[in-house]
Amino acid sequence: MEVFRISKEIHASTLSSSGSANRWNTKGQQVIYTGSSRSLSSLELVVHRGSIQPASMYKVMVISIADDDYLIKQVQVNDLPANWRTLAGYSALQKIGSTWYNSQETVVLKVPSAIIVYEYNYIINTEHPEFDRKIQLVRIEDYFWDSRLL
Repeated sequence: MEVFRISKEIHASTLSSSGSANRWNTKGQQVIYTGSSRSLSSLELVVHRGSIQPASMYKVMVISIADDDYLIKQVQVNDLPANWRTLAGYSALQKIGSTWYNSQETVVLKVPSAIIVYEYNYIINTEHPEFDRKIQLVRIEDYFWDSRLL
């Protein structure tokens, strides 16, 4: 399966993590957030950056996850608190993500997008023993902001 990450050009050549806290992880946990499509990844970028930054050079990272079911754990919407899509829900989601990260159960956590609930983001644990063998950066594509979005 291919997943997508839009990153500033300077960070697009390797599969690495800043360790910053986010919706599904706490500070220091080395995870990479990816989307199931280029369009979802674009929306996620706009939401997390707070605006479109056309002056910055971005790239699309195309990442391959081996097609082995045991590599992915899915979080179901029905198992999430009612406020999971809000900032107030972060602590509950970080607990879910941290439990998954620390358990090393799978290398990937499939989670619903807070932007489009019926689409998915894939969180990759770069510290998992399967990471180097099952996750690969396939290619890097040019990315541009359509002027109609500005």
